[in-house]
Amino acid sequence: MKKKIDRFSTAANLYLKYRPVFPKKFLTEICNLANGYGNALDVGAGNGQVAMVLSTFFKNVEAIDISKEQLNNAVKKSNIHYRVSRAEQTPFSSHQFNIITVGQAFHWFDFNAFYKEAARIIKPGGILAIFGYGLIEGTPFFNQKIKAFYQKTEPYWDPERTYIDDHYKNIDFPFTDIALSKPYYIEVNWTAAQLKGYLNSWSAIKKIKKDNPVDAFIKEITTAPTEKLTLKFPVFYRIARIGQQ
Repeated sequence: MKKKIDRFSTAANLYLKYRPVFPKKFLTEICNLANGYGNALDVGAGNGQVAMVLSTFFKNVEAIDISKEQLNNAVKKSNIHYRVSRAEQTPFSSHQFNIITVGQAFHWFDFNAFYKEAARIIKPGGILAIFGYGLIEGTPFFNQKIKAFYQKTEPYWDPERTYIDDHYKNIDFPFTDIALSKPYYIEVNWTAAQLKGYLNSWSAIKKIKKDNPVDAFIKEITTAPTEKLTLKFPVFYRIARIGQQ
């Protein structure tokens, strides 16, 4: 099995404060695909943003992550149960879940081992939804600058980043894809300070020991720290119904 990779325990507070949140309408459409609203599992739960939405639909939500620090910062709710666990080896019973979600974490997994485990613990006809978001976008000027900035950071990204860049289209997904009703975006209206916080949460940036490029980038695109920037992240996904209905 692939070696466990944890790039986010040391930045749990940054993730809680600055990481973008998936649109509720996007998650709602996914939840409505499930046969019943009994049990849900969020894998790679991080700070619990997806689990919180699941908890409004499903009676019981289990949420797992390899990072205890991330889970310590997760939002709390009575029907959400957090625990430290690998995605590929979970403590759950066979055919337990109506839906399994993975938000911005799947690329770290051992794909085949996870598929096998998901097939074991999901109910027949249950929904597997893996999704993420791509490089942030804005005005043509912003897009030019962020692409140049991203290229500077490329040597510091883990190889798994290529799956994000290709919107999970380059993964082996051995199921029949389900398409949602429309494209989705995470839309934000951030100050320069918020954008700076988000960029500093990148795992590649944390690897740069000297000459952090974030401050220089922020100066290139803004004139004041309170200036508002209207930005968006394209949301991508692979969704399937697993097993017999």
